[in-house]
Amino acid sequence: MPDRHLVDAHVLLVREDQVLLSKRRGDAFDGCWHLPAGKVDAGEDVLSAAAREAWEEVGVRIDPADLAHVHTVHITGSGQEPRFGLFFRAARWDGEPSNREPAKCHGLDWFPVDALPEPMIGYAALGIRALRTGVPFSIHGWS
Repeated sequence: MPDRHLVDAHVLLVREDQVLLSKRRGDAFDGCWHLPAGKVDAGEDVLSAAAREAWEEVGVRIDPADLAHVHTVHITGSGQEPRFGLFFRAARWDGEPSNREPAKCHGLDWFPVDALPEPMIGYAALGIRALRTGVPFSIHGWS
C-alpha cells in the first residue's frame, strides 16, 4: 500500500436539476460516467485545481470563489491508489461545456441528479447524491 494519499478535485456543474457527466475513455473506467475531475498538482490549492480541471476537460471557466464544498470521500479499490475526493458545486461558470479531451472522454451529457446513468463510477455517485442528502463525508472501497 502506498505511504500517501492522492487528492482529487471533482466539479459538479448543475443546471435545471441536471448534472454534467463525462463518459471515460481509454483507462480502467472506460465507458463509465464520471464528473470533470483530476488530481491536485503540487503547489496548487484544491479550489484552483477544480477550476483548472473544469477548463481542461469541459472548457468552462470557473472562479474558484464560486465553488462550494459538497462532499469528501476517502477512496481505495483494486488497482487504485488511495485518495481523497473533494466534490465542489459551481455556483456559476462561463462557457458552454464541450468535450476538450476526446482521447480520454467518449462524450458529455446532462443527467437528472436523481437518475444517474449506468455504469457510473461509484465514488462519483456518492458526491452527486450528497447534493440531495447533505452527507459531508463517506468512504468507498475500504473493507
